[in-house]
Amino acid sequence: MLAELKNLLDLQTADREISRLKDEIAALPKRVALIEAQLAGTKTVLERAGAAVKADEAARRKYESTIQDLRQKISKYRDQMLDVKTNEQYKALQHEVSFAERDIGAHEDKLLELMINAEAREKEVKAAESKLKAEAAEIEKEKTAARLKTAEDEKLLAEWNDKRESYRAGIAADLLRHYDRVVKLRTTGLSEVRDHKCMACQVMLRPQTHNEVRSGQQVVICDSCQRILYFDPASEVPAERPSGPVRRRQRPKPDSPQAWLYRSDYDQHGEVLISLLHFGGTSSRRLYDFNTGRQIGDILMREGNYRLVFPEEFSGDYVLLNGNWDEAEMDGWGNEMPMIALDALHADLAAARAESAAKSQPPQATPAEHPAPR
Repeated sequence: MLAELKNLLDLQTADREISRLKDEIAALPKRVALIEAQLAGTKTVLERAGAAVKADEAARRKYESTIQDLRQKISKYRDQMLDVKTNEQYKALQHEVSFAERDIGAHEDKLLELMINAEAREKEVKAAESKLKAEAAEIEKEKTAARLKTAEDEKLLAEWNDKRESYRAGIAADLLRHYDRVVKLRTTGLSEVRDHKCMACQVMLRPQTHNEVRSGQQVVICDSCQRILYFDPASEVPAERPSGPVRRRQRPKPDSPQAWLYRSDYDQHGEVLISLLHFGGTSSRRLYDFNTGRQIGDILMREGNYRLVFPEEFSGDYVLLNGNWDEAEMDGWGNEMPMIALDALHADLAAARAESAAKSQPPQATPAEHPAPR
């Protein structure tokens, strides 16, 4: 992977951590404010419960005073009844006594209701006081935790800011401006490529673009979302190993009408894949970049068998690979080999190298079944 791509990935990680820490630092006071609001609500409940108790006490005193006044009136009326001269006067006083007694009964009922309610009011006050005490302790605990967490986050934030500056210093100015512009528009500036698509915008990539990203040798930008693309080999799902015995690699036939060659150092092109195909008395030669699958130069056509008309391709070190795609299919590739073909040739080269390495190892000595006599 290019050093700039590595710095960009590190920069994106730093930007994400910085954003997370800033959000966390900003959220802590909000959390404390939420608990303080709950505390204020509990205080209001307690104040209302206390006010209700006081109102009930005032009502109780008022009813008791009224009852006392009514009893004094009854006593007065009864004293007057002893001095009356006529039945009408007596009945009138008796009516006043009865009326006062009914009022006393009504006020006593209200007093009884207040006494019953007083128990509930007392429970409400005690519950509110208990809740207020617990919430006050909780808010102090939250404030302490928030202060500690904020201090820790601010320390980490300073460290990540320092890292961020060091990562930015290792990125070209034009590329950095592009990254900053995309981050401003889309939050993230890079996107992983997986399953032949940009994971951020989910748009499928052209084979050439996908191969360029996989090679990690250049900066590639998504045509759709403008994010900088990268490939993580660890994200690839490994091919399932066969459960049965491992089959040996099929060796390419030297007289096959098609040959694929791997050359580790081909002129100025470095690692290449060479396709040679004989069809109808004519042979074609195609040259592909080993890492990207991009075609190098034009297709060469010569009359005769490829081994005779392209002898230079078989000079020097090369590895013969398994590949079977006809002329029409390869014409359909255009100037870029599809990923499935490139992966197949890479896998066959790896198998050929493993087979060669196994052959070069000396056989391990096995203990004799019957030791030689001394």
